[in-house]
Amino acid sequence: MDAWKRRWGVGQWAAFFETQELPVTSRSKLLLRGLEAAKGELLSPKELSSIVLLDPLLCLRLLREAERTRSHRLGHETTTALAAIMQLGVDEFSALLLASREIEEANIGLLEVEARATVAAQVAERWASGRMDLNPEEVAVAALLADTGELLLWVYGPELPHAAKEELLSGRAMRSSQAQIEACGFDFKQLTMRCAELWKLPSLLVQLLRGVDTPRANLTRICSNAARHVVESTATSNLALASDLVEARKLMPGVSLGWLVDGLVMLPDEQKEYLLANADELWLSQSGG
Repeated sequence: MDAWKRRWGVGQWAAFFETQELPVTSRSKLLLRGLEAAKGELLSPKELSSIVLLDPLLCLRLLREAERTRSHRLGHETTTALAAIMQLGVDEFSALLLASREIEEANIGLLEVEARATVAAQVAERWASGRMDLNPEEVAVAALLADTGELLLWVYGPELPHAAKEELLSGRAMRSSQAQIEACGFDFKQLTMRCAELWKLPSLLVQLLRGVDTPRANLTRICSNAARHVVESTATSNLALASDLVEARKLMPGVSLGWLVDGLVMLPDEQKEYLLANADELWLSQSGG
């Protein structure tokens, strides 16, 4: 990376990203071709949206393209992958995906953040249904895009998130945001929000990405945190995940901690049992039971 880019702030990075092509995972193309071969006919928008929710940069590219082509006379924004595909058309979406360049598979940092984002989307779609959410996919999309700033830095300026990671591992910083500020001069959440605003992403998604102010936005933030703790899978992160469960439970009085744990389908059963025991203990200590 050029030395002068190291001095860039949030605004400069966001403006730079706006001019760059967003890559997709090779997995997305393989999934598309596999589904087409298995079905032998045109895929439905719903089938295609399942691919998008596994690829945060593809989702971002799709939403940007949908916004670019949307007729503002429609009076509504495109807030889900399904709606964006229906707006573009199945053929146009498939062409967009297959023509996209692919991420560098050797970029381990990028793959880690991408995996975390897809876990967040899976958790969000399940947990949002516990609130009887009218459109859980909106929460899932927001959770998928919550780490956009960090993802794009791993693609176009990997030295910065690598330095932030080293800062955290060294113990000089106690939290990820602190490590990012120390190493880069800004935290990556700020960059995510600046990109979302600059690219005119739907205002609803911007609100959810902010992660505060409404129960849905708070749930988006909790799902992103939970995904980070699921992927890290350490003793400390397991305790933090139990705290995430308790925080989510407070937003959804109609569901149990066990139901929330069951939503973490990516965890083995033995870890779920241990996690539920920790969450139950934490819930009782906070509720005075």
